[in-house]
Amino acid sequence: QVQLVESGGGLVQAGGSLRLSCAASGRTFSSYSVGWFRLPPGKEREFVAAISWAGASTYYADSVKGRFTISRDNAKNTLYLQMNSLKPEDTAVYYCAARSLPRLSPSTRQAEYAYWGQGTQVTVSS
Repeated sequence: QVQLVESGGGLVQAGGSLRLSCAASGRTFSSYSVGWFRLPPGKEREFVAAISWAGASTYYADSVKGRFTISRDNAKNTLYLQMNSLKPEDTAVYYCAARSLPRLSPSTRQAEYAYWGQGTQVTVSS
């Protein structure tokens, strides 16, 4: 089991920045590829970004590429999402997730993630 707890969400004006954190506990976090997903109001949950277990590879949705940066600190068992140049359409509940088994590659498909946090709300005002 991997337990995940997100934090860092809030209300920000368009053009502003936020950094989300995801604290992990349980099995060895450093062995798991992890990702961020988001659930916009009235829409389906979508992929945002993912990072490999060693941090060597990262992947981004086209909608956030160049504005968001995913990173991890395995010594602190923490995943991050730095969000810059925020837009109202970035408003969503943001979730971190971990793959089902260690040493799997990152994925953009949420069905391939077994462990999920409770989510943190990000609201971007225009």
